[in-house]
Amino acid sequence: MAEPIRGPYPQTRMRRNRQYPWIRDLVREHRVTVADLIWPLFVCEGRGREEPVESLPGVSRWSVDRIAERCREAVALGIPAVAIFPATPPGLKTDDGREALNVQNLVCQAVSVAKDAVGEQLGVICDVALDPYTTHGHDGLFRNGKILNDETVEILGRQAVIQARAGCDVIAPSDMMDGRIGAVRGALDAAGYSHVLILSYAAKYASGFYGPFRDAVGSASNLGKSGKHTYQMDPANSDEALHEVALDLREGADLVMVKPGMPYLDIVRRVVDQFAVPTMVYQVSGEYAMLAAAADRGWLDRRTVVLESLLGFKRAGASAVLSYFAPEVARWLCE
Repeated sequence: MAEPIRGPYPQTRMRRNRQYPWIRDLVREHRVTVADLIWPLFVCEGRGREEPVESLPGVSRWSVDRIAERCREAVALGIPAVAIFPATPPGLKTDDGREALNVQNLVCQAVSVAKDAVGEQLGVICDVALDPYTTHGHDGLFRNGKILNDETVEILGRQAVIQARAGCDVIAPSDMMDGRIGAVRGALDAAGYSHVLILSYAAKYASGFYGPFRDAVGSASNLGKSGKHTYQMDPANSDEALHEVALDLREGADLVMVKPGMPYLDIVRRVVDQFAVPTMVYQVSGEYAMLAAAADRGWLDRRTVVLESLLGFKRAGASAVLSYFAPEVARWLCE
């Protein structure tokens, strides 16, 4: 026969700390703040232009002059940084991606405009990779069916210096070539830019969630059915991510990134636990598109699921999140 319950039942009631809004606020373990947000921006050629991205409802490409407006908006909202990605005109794409080294390319122009508009009030992050500039859509030089690692790395170092000279605060190599962090750090230091930070896409997976981003920068048609599995990580691997992060930190990375976000929360947690370094996560275009599309159809409550998704990144240990929802979230948090 079961022992009779003695005393009040139950003595521990977890719901007591949930019964009022004020107590839930007091005991909340994690919070999303505006300071956690980085806003990705797409820049296109022309003047006074806004080009909606069909596969990213609510997201647009902006001409260089209108990037200034977005940067002033970010400052007004309290967003600490933006990340700039170019939609390079098809006529400027080449096999060797030489437009990446043009000191007047879209990224360099956008960085200069951003800094003229807001100065040090806003951090500007620049992607370092060749895929927005190549006719084949790969992140590196591509010859005889293979990505040329070391030749690509040399170009990436030059690309980083050009972006730093334009005023970029954070260089973010997203290419996943071996040794590129050390090469970029060396190139920046040699050119007098030792103060420029490196945010390494240290654990970037060969994911199916990047499709809308490739539409936005115009690389989807270039890449075609080709994949990036020889340089981006296998989604099945997690120990490998720790090796990648360790190498990038050893080579001089100041910050590291896990990409994509939600399907890889376990990687975020492992990286933070192992290295205790600032770890960013990218809520990539496919994640955004899924939530936005479901919310637009009334299947999900937009505000609830977006904030919940960001809270999940913070709970996993992320220091900050790149998200296309950033300005919207900032407005919600300021209400």
